[in-house]
Amino acid sequence: MTHLVIRSAAGDGHAAPLLRSSDANLIARELEARGVRFERWATPASLATDADQAAILAAYAAEIARVQAEGRYRTVDAIRLGPDHPDREALRAKFLSEHTHAEDEVRFFVEGRGLFCLHIGDEVLQLVCEQGDWIGVPAGTRHWFDTGERPSFCALRFFDNSDGWVASFTGDPIASRFPLLEEILAATA
Repeated sequence: MTHLVIRSAAGDGHAAPLLRSSDANLIARELEARGVRFERWATPASLATDADQAAILAAYAAEIARVQAEGRYRTVDAIRLGPDHPDREALRAKFLSEHTHAEDEVRFFVEGRGLFCLHIGDEVLQLVCEQGDWIGVPAGTRHWFDTGERPSFCALRFFDNSDGWVASFTGDPIASRFPLLEEILAATA
């Protein structure tokens, strides 16, 4: 289930949250108030678990066209990361370092889940994204992402440029102070 936790950026990251919710409408309002786009898309019931990139992109062609009609995100690809991926630990470590991008970071979760952590002002918003979630993080937003100890997700990635994922790491160790995906999930159970 999609879940949002908002915490103060000060302290150890484990203080009582300012907000905790699984209400999709409240999540969308809280994110929108901070300039982050959030939508829920329908997901096809018949997409094969081993579907390749072409099949995944074809299944979401109408939604991709709708987003691209805004005149943005010329490049779209699909990333799949599973618990047996040979680079899963290196990728997790890289994504867990706070960073920014010169363009929006836009993702749609085709399947599985991951944890976006957005460092906006004096708050950290931790959003568990699940199948059907579409998130648009504005360019320049400080953030990190947790794939989980045993990653299992497939996501569409939307880019303005053809270079793909290009990060500028902040060097701030803030991410190490906040709960990771498994801890957030355990607290919502």
